[in-house]
Amino acid sequence: MELETEKAVVEVPSSVSGVVKEVLVKQGEKVKVGQVIFTVEGDTQAQPVTAKPAPADESQPQSAGAKTASADESSGQHGARVTFQAAIKAEGKTEEQALPRDQAPSAPSGFAMPTQLGKVAGTEHREPVPAAPHVRRLARELGVDVHEVKGTGPGGRISEDDVKAHSKALLTAAVQAPGSPSAASALPDFAKWGKVERVSMRGVRRKTAQHLWEAWTTIPHVTQQDKADITEIEHLRARFAPKAQEAGGKMTVTAIALKVCASALKVFPQFNASIDMAKEEIIYKQYINIGVAVDTDRGLLVPVIHDVDKKNIVELAVELTHLSKKARDKKLSPAEMEGGTFTITNLGGIGGTGFSPIVNYPEVAILGLSRSSTEPVWMSGKFEPRLVLPLSLSYDHRLIDGADAARFLRWIAEALEQPFLLSVQG
Repeated sequence: MELETEKAVVEVPSSVSGVVKEVLVKQGEKVKVGQVIFTVEGDTQAQPVTAKPAPADESQPQSAGAKTASADESSGQHGARVTFQAAIKAEGKTEEQALPRDQAPSAPSGFAMPTQLGKVAGTEHREPVPAAPHVRRLARELGVDVHEVKGTGPGGRISEDDVKAHSKALLTAAVQAPGSPSAASALPDFAKWGKVERVSMRGVRRKTAQHLWEAWTTIPHVTQQDKADITEIEHLRARFAPKAQEAGGKMTVTAIALKVCASALKVFPQFNASIDMAKEEIIYKQYINIGVAVDTDRGLLVPVIHDVDKKNIVELAVELTHLSKKARDKKLSPAEMEGGTFTITNLGGIGGTGFSPIVNYPEVAILGLSRSSTEPVWMSGKFEPRLVLPLSLSYDHRLIDGADAARFLRWIAEALEQPFLLSVQG
């Protein structure tokens, strides 16, 4: 049996032997921890125990039927326990987190009048504010509580400008407040125009939607575009492809880009960082772990390759091939998708000349690769056909300036054009 969580698909082994008698849920249906999914019929069924008055001597041994029923109940409880442990392990939680301790019911508080009753009834007693009647009228028309306005006049007197400034600050705060997918406006009734079908979002797609919404509403995105002449590196890729294949991998442009980006992140450490707005700090990471977006039939997954700067291109090709296969085969564990500091996404196998990838929050940058094509390039006084790769770098403008993004992407482009730079500068 396979259970799909928000992060991964987990195979749950059976702890009992027998035949599935009844399946109580449908494929793709959401289930809760502890919910019965199916019933199993064992090799030997317990005999039904008829209700009889309890014997006077309780020390007599139980009947064989009662023992068998007790054993079946214990086996069922053990199976539920194994299923529960597999589910919380896939979520990356402990039993204490999944099943928090019951809290003692709080003692009923004494009766108190609602705090807003005075405002509603118009009998709330607050200190008078120094504001003229026409200023109070303006505050009422704008829906502003005049008691919350800070006066800038003599003795804290409130003017019309103070009321307008306070109203403007409230509107600005409301616009800048991050939203949530659940707060989206209601959709129209699409069934009025034809037949529709509603399908519930499954675990990976639901988690992807929530994560991308958070990234898009949190990060001020900017995308820098550039191109790299990969004619020479394509010859090297074809030359060393058999070596990577012998090791169990595939020498791809993405594998080469992993090594190039790791070198670039050492030169530009601000791209290997995160922002902690609560503490107003920048977190520079002393390790380089790069995630690679993988397209699967269940949605987008991003396995992470750790310590990219410490591995050669053949090793990276092997690990990338292995993780991509696990992602498509639903074998990827949650731990293999954690700890990334930078992300690469490659749509070149599908097509396109450029796009704007969304930064994988809490990272601050992501590199997109599009389909390479042969273009005429002016070289040595004449046009020559060259293989050109489009590059798209999206970044967090709170930390990274446009000039730094242009330098970072140009560094990557030049490293792809002149692989010798990796041995000199990387």
